[in-house]
Amino acid sequence: MTQNPKRYTITAALPYTNGPIHIGHLAGVYVPSDIYARYLRLQGKDVAFICGSDEHGVAISMKARKEGITPQEVIDKYDGIIRQSFKDFGISFDNYSRTSAKIHHDTASEFFKKLYDAGKFIEETTEQLYDEQANQFLADRFVTGTCPKCGNEEAYGDQCEKCGTSLNATDLINPKSTITGSKPVLKSTKHWFLPLNEYDAFLREWVLEGHKNDWKPNVYGQVKSWVEGGLEPRAVTRDLDWGIDVPVAGAEGKKLYVWFDAPIGYISSTKEWAAREGKDWEPYWKDADTKLVHFIGKDNIVFHCVIFPAMLKAEGSYILPDNVPANEFLNLEGNKLSTSKNWAVWLHEYLQDFPEKQDALRYALTANAPETKDNDFTWKDFQARNNNELAAIFGNFINRVVVLTNKYYEGVVPTPNEFTEVDEQTLAELKAYPAVIASSIERYRFREALGELMNVARLGNKYLADEEPWKMVKENPERVKTQMYVALQIASALAILAEPFLPFTSAKLTKILNIELNNWNLDFSQWNVTKPGHQIGQAEILFAQIEDTEIQKQLDKLEASKQANKIANMKAEPAKETITFEDFAKVDLRIGTIIEAEKMPKANKLLVLKVDTGIDVRTIVSGIAEHFTPEEVIGKKVTVLVNLAPRALRGVESEGMLLLTNTPEGKLVFVNPDADGVSNGAIIG
Repeated sequence: MTQNPKRYTITAALPYTNGPIHIGHLAGVYVPSDIYARYLRLQGKDVAFICGSDEHGVAISMKARKEGITPQEVIDKYDGIIRQSFKDFGISFDNYSRTSAKIHHDTASEFFKKLYDAGKFIEETTEQLYDEQANQFLADRFVTGTCPKCGNEEAYGDQCEKCGTSLNATDLINPKSTITGSKPVLKSTKHWFLPLNEYDAFLREWVLEGHKNDWKPNVYGQVKSWVEGGLEPRAVTRDLDWGIDVPVAGAEGKKLYVWFDAPIGYISSTKEWAAREGKDWEPYWKDADTKLVHFIGKDNIVFHCVIFPAMLKAEGSYILPDNVPANEFLNLEGNKLSTSKNWAVWLHEYLQDFPEKQDALRYALTANAPETKDNDFTWKDFQARNNNELAAIFGNFINRVVVLTNKYYEGVVPTPNEFTEVDEQTLAELKAYPAVIASSIERYRFREALGELMNVARLGNKYLADEEPWKMVKENPERVKTQMYVALQIASALAILAEPFLPFTSAKLTKILNIELNNWNLDFSQWNVTKPGHQIGQAEILFAQIEDTEIQKQLDKLEASKQANKIANMKAEPAKETITFEDFAKVDLRIGTIIEAEKMPKANKLLVLKVDTGIDVRTIVSGIAEHFTPEEVIGKKVTVLVNLAPRALRGVESEGMLLLTNTPEGKLVFVNPDADGVSNGAIIG
């Protein structure tokens, strides 16, 4: 671990610009990294919080094909949405760049060229998967198949998202091209490889020995498994038409592999920031007194803990990450988040539906963060955390303090009198919290840290409930001055300690209390609000209640996505055995009208119908009672198979069959041509 670093370089995983940001991204990467960066700034630390759009993946090309637009149009569209969403949500990046920027192309090309010139790559001609119909080699994400490790039939050519195993496309069983759906063939092509096997000893010493006690178990375990499973050369170039050109002779038509290109985006984004701010970028990446921390999701662990460090080691002048606190996955209402299935809560849509509720979502995602295992986000839990925790605990305390201060002292902080043992104990507890919360944050236990922040609000509520200044003011108004002074110390502490977690709330609270957001480490006596005579403002609602109707709207939106997916994924039943025209000619289908209907006694599914077929009125027993009431079907035009052999059902002879089918939503409907003006008995055929 880097002890007492001079500066911090914090990176958040570069989001793919093939779609907007959703709550899984926020919970896994962006909220925890923002908490950490904001906390360090309050500590007065030198921080570079870096991110940017990853615009060169195969996912971009796939999205462009799907939407019928160019890759450039895809990245411009989603970079704009993502960038604005982060800004509106309060993610405090010092720089948010793009891998399509010239500074990144230059940085990535220079990095590759340095390793190439130093002989760090091996050049090999290998057999890669090739789609003969599309006439192109298939990059990793253009191939799906069965994972050889877990049997998942929808694994990608670079990784199985079910078990997390890193793969090569040629590892897949029964591979299929996502472009044409055809089975690819093997074809020879030349590429450059980073020989990871040559970095085995380095990785064992650096990760397995150097970080076994300070890295999260899920991160360390995955890296240990990968290293001990045997490292092999990894291709750093691809046959693609989108990305950064491989900057050496004989590499025409080849691009840098996105997982070589993307992490260098952290470096190029830092360069961009430093140039704008008049700083030197190199100390943030090359000084041993800098602490480098990567915030990522668990699907990126191998790339940030094995491949990128091997690249940095090969280059020779860069520092290595001090920690990679990757989170697990967040699910949504019991199901895995899925961009393709629109099973997600998109950040830009959330901000439209809840424009003043950024902190409510930050709170819910942190309180339920998937730090050690996959967790589930539900809208009901989100509502409960806002209403029962933020509003009822934090907001309630602040409101009482501000209202009473204005009521008793016209908003002026009173001069305290003698402190009782309860006062001294409460203030002592309060003064311990900054260090307690800081310890949790510095160990990347953000859920734990947030819990301690809420304990500060609970401390305040308990103090007021026990002391009851609204009663004491009638008996001993001098005592109330001390009580309100103590309560205001807790309120001011909350204003500062909440900033990393609830920045919008902190800003509103500092305004109400008329204080500046001072350094985390300052003693409470130095905060403006603690001084007698300080004027505070009027009370405002910090956390408005979230109503059931708002939650139901979100649940309805998810249900609509679920139904749309059912329709999109419906597969027609295969055709039945071929029949002759003579066979078909025997079928007699007629238009009829249901003239009577009643439930079959002691049978939940059956209706007994009288149907006018135009040639007679006959009894038909139909299993539709769970979908239709007798009243609903009387008078309905139907299609009747009239020459079906009679069959006894529950003692009633049924003399035909009605034609019905299911909609994608599972609703039963009658198969009935537009029968207006068509007489009963009209033949269909």
